[in-house]
Amino acid sequence: MDRRQILGLAAAGSTGLLTLGGNAARAHDDQHEGHHHDEHLRILGDCIRACNEASHHCLEELKKSQSEHREHHAMAHELALDCQEFCVLAARLMVRHSPLVVYAHQSCAEACHACAAECEKGTDDVMKACAEKCRECETMCREMAKKHTG
Repeated sequence: MDRRQILGLAAAGSTGLLTLGGNAARAHDDQHEGHHHDEHLRILGDCIRACNEASHHCLEELKKSQSEHREHHAMAHELALDCQEFCVLAARLMVRHSPLVVYAHQSCAEACHACAAECEKGTDDVMKACAEKCRECETMCREMAKKHTG
């Protein structure tokens, strides 16, 4: 996933990806940040996808009426949607070189932490994958926030 795809994530809604036109933003980004940002954007993108899948999975589970795990799936659904939004914001501000990106990274790390904690309560592969990607993203976002503040 390249940074042009990540930039359009919020506009794409639950489908996850929309491509931003033009190569100028990419050339500018590559020139200033190099390949280091590519890895960070990949991690954010992986987390966004995993959260979208977990959110959809939880919604499907909630539709099954009397599931004994309704409360868990409802909370995981909400946290996965929120986590995805924080990841999109962090990616957008990162690519734009916003001076406020540190706050997005801090918030994204907290959202990933909360989402992972809830998804780790799940027993299926979709929830486990979401938790894993959220933990990876949380670690990266904490490192980025530290880099920007220290």
